[in-house]
Amino acid sequence: MSTVTDMLNTYPAGLGAVDRTALGECVEECQRCAQACTACADACLAEPDDELPMLRKCVRTCADCADVCDATARVLSRHTGYDVNISRTLARACATTTISCAEECQRHAGRHGHCRVCAEACRRCADACQRLLANLS
Repeated sequence: MSTVTDMLNTYPAGLGAVDRTALGECVEECQRCAQACTACADACLAEPDDELPMLRKCVRTCADCADVCDATARVLSRHTGYDVNISRTLARACATTTISCAEECQRHAGRHGHCRVCAEACRRCADACQRLLANLS
């Protein structure tokens, strides 16, 4: 069991109709994706100088994606005074951002292993956000 799941299971009030499994998976994938994107942006910056111009957009996209994933995980982890519209909006934004980041990283995946790993993390996060969206009421 994960810390996210443990926290959801010990939350003292009800979570309404929110699917705890989908919610927990989304928070965890957002956290993993934020870490992968942060590490990928850093690894891109460590590549040889002659490659940096073609990685510039990747660095920016990864940094943006990490921020969106982090914010989404943090907001989805708070349940008191819950507003489904905020959760839905963030999950949609996160899905959109992670898909864009996965596409950008995939362009470099054949040459840079960190981009391949990041693209995979982004796709898992996008899938988790979509599953949560399907279960939000």
